[in-house]
Amino acid sequence: MKLKKNQEITLKIDDLGNNGEGIGHVDGYALFVKNALPGETIRARIMKCGKSYGYARVMEVLEDSGSGRVEPRCPAAERCGGCTIQHLTYERQLAYKEKKVRDCLVRIGGVDADEVEWLPIIGMEDPWQYRNKAQFPVRMQKDNEGRPYPAAGFYAGRTHSIVPVSDCAIQHSCMKRILETVLTWMRDQNVPAYDESSHSGLVRHIYIRRAYHTGQIMVCLVINSRGISNLLQEMLLQKLTGIPGMTGIFLNSNTDWTNVILGKEMKLLWGQAYIEDRIGDIRYHISPQSFYQVNPEQTEKLYQTALEFAGLSGEETVWDLYCGIGTISLFLAQRARKVYGVEIVPEAVQNARENARLNGIVNAEFFCGAAEEVVPKLAGQADVVVVDPPRKGCDGVLLDTIAGMGPERIVYVSCDPGTLARDVKKLGEMGYGVTKVRAVDMFGQGGHVETVCLLSKLHADQHIEVELQMDELDLTAAESKATYEEIKDYVLEHSGLKVSNLYIAQIKQKCGIIERVNYNLPKSENSRQPKCPPEKEVAIREALEHFRMI
Repeated sequence: MKLKKNQEITLKIDDLGNNGEGIGHVDGYALFVKNALPGETIRARIMKCGKSYGYARVMEVLEDSGSGRVEPRCPAAERCGGCTIQHLTYERQLAYKEKKVRDCLVRIGGVDADEVEWLPIIGMEDPWQYRNKAQFPVRMQKDNEGRPYPAAGFYAGRTHSIVPVSDCAIQHSCMKRILETVLTWMRDQNVPAYDESSHSGLVRHIYIRRAYHTGQIMVCLVINSRGISNLLQEMLLQKLTGIPGMTGIFLNSNTDWTNVILGKEMKLLWGQAYIEDRIGDIRYHISPQSFYQVNPEQTEKLYQTALEFAGLSGEETVWDLYCGIGTISLFLAQRARKVYGVEIVPEAVQNARENARLNGIVNAEFFCGAAEEVVPKLAGQADVVVVDPPRKGCDGVLLDTIAGMGPERIVYVSCDPGTLARDVKKLGEMGYGVTKVRAVDMFGQGGHVETVCLLSKLHADQHIEVELQMDELDLTAAESKATYEEIKDYVLEHSGLKVSNLYIAQIKQKCGIIERVNYNLPKSENSRQPKCPPEKEVAIREALEHFRMI
């Protein structure tokens, strides 16, 4: 059956996609249908046809075989691109997210489901009004009489069209008053909203943060200008400072023609430059640019899970890569001997150091830069490595770096099951297997889910086990000329590549340099030993020649 745009068909929905859209099939051809649920038979209209899949919309639910459909609390839920599964019971939302994590790890990550301890998902007690952060785009709209007015809300799915929303069902209730206050100021002072098509107008976004435990509020107005007049500023502050909990008001300048929300220039107009919150017993100062989880109650459960998976006894050296403002680092420092945090954003590193001082934590140290560059320079060795990367997952070079650090355990905190599964597969090829998984629902009513995944170093017949006792080695003249660290440093300096001890050992063996047998050979024929890539082999051979080892 050949489908075409605007055609209406009867469709049985049998699954949910990554973003919570229903999936049905016509003669093997997949159709993605927003707001449709498994168990429903619908009348659908085709909106777009691709080569192997297309998109459709629900015209009518013809039959419902226990789909779990409920009436959305928010009247804008169907149009807004945020709460993609608000029409599904919360119990079914949790089951969907748990299944999504498991399916990705098994199907993409190659994880053996029978070898993993799958802990039940941690759901929310109340999946409403939980978000402590909102970034409302502001655009000009027209009323029924065609008069323009500024409106704020959220983007409709897959568009940059604004769905006006002032009372969001998953944002904290204080945000409605703040949003309406800024919009009233714009109307009263004839302040125009930003126009993407012409790159004109002033106010681009209204950015709000609220601390869960202290109630402190931060507001940041993102504008398409270097500043605003003193009169406009005075009128804005007059309105906002009267709101209970208001702690800091900022102006951010973003004059670039871009979809990035915050610009580089941040100015404090009133109050203090941060709000303070806590997770467990740890206090944090949070600036406008800081990454901080949006669901405070669930964040504590997420980090507690990461702490449990790390299995700390107080003697471990832990590296926290993508450490942000030190949220996980300081949590781990309570039970570790030493924690090193690495983060590429300078402002976040400054916050992390301040947060360590704020809590009197002296066993946490923070470095600014890309982890794959920082760790090798510091010769970082780790008992445990923790990563909490952005949605795109870890850089491939970083995964090589982590494996080269040789930790016994890797705790991977992920906000995207797909990229988690991709990275888990790569780490599996480097000798690390998934042993324990737990999903945590941080985004009730939406399709996203956080996952904490424990990977452990494979031993015995599953990987090569390195045992070097220097007093037992019978070194040849060639071997004595350069250490493994000297070879690694030379390769990094001259080729920009990072190589592991294992790769060096493999090439030394190829070149006829005698190595201790159990360093190079797996203990079983079933060993999964990663092979040195060709470009790294060339670089290692050059290093061996430099040190006159070959």
